[in-house]
Amino acid sequence: MGLPADVNLRGELRVSVVVAQLAVVYEECVTHESSWNADEALTAVYTAHYTSLVRLGALLLRDTGTAEEIVQDAFVAMHGRWNRLRDPHKALAYLRTAVVNRCRSRQRHLVVVDRHTPRTLPDEPSAEQAVLRTAETDRVIDAMRTLPEKQRTVMVLRYYGDLSEAEIADTMGISRGSVKSHAARATKSLRQLLEQTA
Repeated sequence: MGLPADVNLRGELRVSVVVAQLAVVYEECVTHESSWNADEALTAVYTAHYTSLVRLGALLLRDTGTAEEIVQDAFVAMHGRWNRLRDPHKALAYLRTAVVNRCRSRQRHLVVVDRHTPRTLPDEPSAEQAVLRTAETDRVIDAMRTLPEKQRTVMVLRYYGDLSEAEIADTMGISRGSVKSHAARATKSLRQLLEQTA
């Protein structure tokens, strides 16, 4: 039996008020440089952006558990360096860059591990994954997997993260021209692959 509607509503309102208060605390922290407080500011950023950062990592790694660990590690690292942060307004951008870099490092590690893993079992998705995915989604994901790492990262940041070319360039540490070039090559490759498998 569920809670009465007015109790649920009060709970949702309470959560909204807390999130709004944390956002105000963060704004105050970054506005008054002398009063920066890592705990308050990062609690506000964590509350507002943790889920989207985990989704970003999960799309890059295809592993939600590892993405959660990476995001948590990025927050812990930023907490330890908060007083050295030159521009606290860019905390989210720094976190996003840290998550992308840690995901890329993890992917490189997995490539090495994969090279040395015996091929005894077929690499097939679990029954739960098969139920949750549609055939079209599978085709797109398979096509994305064939892209080189930088092209895949650009596509995820652009279409999932909804970042501008400038933000993608900052996050990946490459020029805007490189972002355009990677995006154009990825789009062409995906179109060809999806047409072949249609």
